[in-house]
Amino acid sequence: MSPFERDGPRWFSIPAHRPFVEDLASGLLSAIPDPEALADALVLTPTRRGARALAEAFVKANGGKAVLLPQIRALGDLDEGEPPFEPGDVALDLDPAISMSRRRFELARLVFDNQHQLGRDLDANAALEMADALGAFLDSCQIEEIDARVGLAKFAEGEMARHWAQSARVLRIAVEVWPARLQALGLVDVSQRRVQLLKRLAEQYQASPPPFPLIAAGSTGTAPATAELLKVIAGLPKGAVVLPGLDKELAETAWKDVGEQHPQGAMKRLLKRADVARTDVHDWLPDTDSRGRWRRRIINEALRPAEATADWRRVIADLRAQNPHAVEQGLEGMFVTTARTDEEAAAVCALLLRETLETPDRTAALVTPDRALARRVSARLARWGIVADSSAGAPLAGFPVGVLLTLIAGSAVDPLNPVALLAVLKHPMSRLGDERARGRLEEKGLRGARPVSWDALWNRLAGEPEALALAGELQAAVALASEPFAAGGAPAPEAAGALARALEALAGQEAWSGAGGEAAARLMAELIADSEGLPPMSARAFHELVQGLLASETVRTGGASHSRLRILGAIEARLVRADRLILAGLEDGVWPQAAPIDPFLSRPMREALGLPPPERRVGLTAHDFAQAACAPEVVLVHAERREGAPAVESRWLWRLKTLADGAGVELPSRPELLEWARALDEPGAYTPARRPAPAPPLADRPTKLSVTRVEALTRDPYAVWARDILKLRRLDRPDEPVEARARGSAIHKAFERFADAWADGEPDDAAETFQRLYLEALAESGMPRAALARETALAHEAAAWVADLECRRRADGREVLVEKEGVYPFRVGKRDFQVTARADRIELTPEGTGHILDYKTGSAPTKKQVETGFSPQLTLTAAILMMGGFAEAGAREPGDLTYLRVTGRRPAGEEIVRASGGESRDMAGRALEGLKALLEAYEDETFPYRSRVAPQFVRDHAGDYGHLARVFEWSTSGEDEGGEG
Repeated sequence: MSPFERDGPRWFSIPAHRPFVEDLASGLLSAIPDPEALADALVLTPTRRGARALAEAFVKANGGKAVLLPQIRALGDLDEGEPPFEPGDVALDLDPAISMSRRRFELARLVFDNQHQLGRDLDANAALEMADALGAFLDSCQIEEIDARVGLAKFAEGEMARHWAQSARVLRIAVEVWPARLQALGLVDVSQRRVQLLKRLAEQYQASPPPFPLIAAGSTGTAPATAELLKVIAGLPKGAVVLPGLDKELAETAWKDVGEQHPQGAMKRLLKRADVARTDVHDWLPDTDSRGRWRRRIINEALRPAEATADWRRVIADLRAQNPHAVEQGLEGMFVTTARTDEEAAAVCALLLRETLETPDRTAALVTPDRALARRVSARLARWGIVADSSAGAPLAGFPVGVLLTLIAGSAVDPLNPVALLAVLKHPMSRLGDERARGRLEEKGLRGARPVSWDALWNRLAGEPEALALAGELQAAVALASEPFAAGGAPAPEAAGALARALEALAGQEAWSGAGGEAAARLMAELIADSEGLPPMSARAFHELVQGLLASETVRTGGASHSRLRILGAIEARLVRADRLILAGLEDGVWPQAAPIDPFLSRPMREALGLPPPERRVGLTAHDFAQAACAPEVVLVHAERREGAPAVESRWLWRLKTLADGAGVELPSRPELLEWARALDEPGAYTPARRPAPAPPLADRPTKLSVTRVEALTRDPYAVWARDILKLRRLDRPDEPVEARARGSAIHKAFERFADAWADGEPDDAAETFQRLYLEALAESGMPRAALARETALAHEAAAWVADLECRRRADGREVLVEKEGVYPFRVGKRDFQVTARADRIELTPEGTGHILDYKTGSAPTKKQVETGFSPQLTLTAAILMMGGFAEAGAREPGDLTYLRVTGRRPAGEEIVRASGGESRDMAGRALEGLKALLEAYEDETFPYRSRVAPQFVRDHAGDYGHLARVFEWSTSGEDEGGEG
């Protein structure tokens, strides 16, 4: 019998295990064989994607031949923000809908203006978050056709917690102010307009039944207006409603317990509203798929209401009585895979999609509400050159234009941040300068300590005209973004306009091209045009606002994709079927998602207003899962850990496992999938690198070393090879912290200048003089102002100690030499060699000895390190002094070898003597002989410059070349045990 030959009202259902759109198309082709009559028919689907899928299904159902399609229109989907189709005679006199961005910003202003009612101080981002929650409340009231003013007026503040009472006051204001604001704008809310359209359609169809077939298919009538329209359509002379997967076999006792979280909850509510019994819903097509029937029974029984699960054993027995292999047949074609991590789950999904392509004409779809997982799978497919049709898209923040917008907005917060400036300069969309100019600006201006001002940056670039010109262009672009905030807070539209101009100054008009550029242009246009209601904000608040907007904007690039693979969200997958369905993200909190937290309404408040509970959304997603899980071949993928934290498997998967376990059946699995996924990125056998031991030709080996480089040769010869032979120098990091290095260089400068100030006798204000010299040297070294403020107290203590030190040490009239160069030449093998030293301080006593002092701000080498030659700086300097290598001092007997450790803490300084008198002379002699023996060994071309020959000092001397020597790799293999002397 044709569906339209039945007496009305006509309610039908297509079982969950059947391909919905394909059966719908087949049934319509059979019921309306006349092509012209079919072309006149109108089919209403829930979403536009469902409409496209139905159009494809008609071609497939007609054997691939051309067919005149019926009119297929989308009723609109609330989750996707899709409005229903608008027949001109229905929508002509309705006010236009407000744009989503304009609405969001307008509601944010409403919230901000009434923040005192909430007892909170809101910035722009917080106001937008509250606006989203307020918008959801207004949408719910409009969709459910509830007069919120009446319900809110009944709330007694004395009976509610204080914060809920504050929320209620804001809602009372909103439901009065917002409709007035919309009326002033001549606009209506999208949800309100949708309800009006659906109601008018229902009235029109009821008053003038269309002469053509009218079918509403796939909708569960969640909204009252939609439910009323479906009721009207079912009662039309040529109308019919086709429900997706109504469970007509669920026991009546269990059906009574079906609630909001159950997959059948929405359809139970729809049938009750339409006053239709479940037994009055007919099958759209005869069901001949016996295996699919058992799958449907298993899934529906697994998801039955919790209150009705006590008789699962009886249900299993009944299934066995009907078919001894009912459970096994129901699980046939279903596989469960448990991955260890979400990354491994993505690999499994990608492999399943890739495996499908091995069979000609076979299709596959990944269904997951986890957009991050969908993007991971897309990235995994790219390794095989496969691009799947994905609805997940990508955040605009990850597109080049989004990254550049974020960087520019951040530059208004911190214009001289070298890392951000380099990121802007090196961004692929940036058109500033050429490669050479960018390189010079980076090396000379933006590496190392942060410049304290633009003038300081110009000083660094003196003699580099190309880099200087480029820095000027960069400053001008950054200034465009910073200009609105010169006087403090700036209006959002003004700041957005400046940000757009700065982007164009850096990247030109081409920045707005492509999918990402178009989305960015649309977002910036909305921000400029619609955000005047936001409060003035600081540069930092605007940067955070831009970051949030870019992250929440999803860009779907489209383009060429594989015709047989799709990656869909749970909503987009409604009514869509493929030969293989992969359901992934089956962790509680992901699928199903946790009920959202409403900052305005508690559960009792929602119930009092007549709003649906948050769990209703769980019921809709449960229906999506049940429909997909009934596919002939389906793979359920669950991860034990998400983002490093333990994850709980979805309640639906847990129920399915429990039911199968009660039947004594194990859910089918494919363990080889995990093996394949782990093998994809499995590393080969671990073969660590050996300790490097380069042996350069004798002609390339150095003939001159400073005493500090001799120390490196003693501890880590590889570092000498890298720096002194290969001439590799470590590049300073951009915005490198300078505190430790600045203290060391500042102490040297301060002592040197302090010695000059003492040349004519002790200064009157010795301590103050040293403190001033030290702080000036710190500023010259690039120490930030905040750190300088902290150093002032330390400098005060250190200066007092230094002034006392100078008085004591100069009391006998000794001569003080600071920062003097010394050199001692000698013969090594067949070559001349020089060892040099730059002495921090040499004190020449009247007795003819020379005390050698070295400044330290950190820890000083131990006496044992000095004696054994691992820290030969002082002893070799003493040897050069003995040999007359310091021209200003002449040949002198070495006196004390002392480290002056200056900290400013307690104690503010220390005189650490490592040797004195004759001991100093003996240690200097041994150090010189040890150096000659060491250099003699390196005169042999086969003698290598090994890495870390003194491993006991590896913590203290990590060095700049450890990564080149791959120290971590070979040292963890055990090769360094014992070291080499």
